[in-house]
Amino acid sequence: MESVFLLIPLSIILVFIIGGFFWWSSKNGQFDDLEGPAHRILLDDDSPQVTDNPNLKANEPRNNDAPTP
Repeated sequence: MESVFLLIPLSIILVFIIGGFFWWSSKNGQFDDLEGPAHRILLDDDSPQVTDNPNLKANEPRNNDAPTP
């Protein structure tokens, strides 16, 4: 019976904390676009780069792709 006096206030505090986190996340736009990231994963372009010069291999860097010091 003594545990009920501890668990009920703790559960009420926990409900307010969870409600505060939900309110904060919805206010800051966390739930604005629920489907966009899922569609972006499916539409990701993983095709290899096409080079203009047929003498270059696909994974070989071009002059403009070279790192600058």
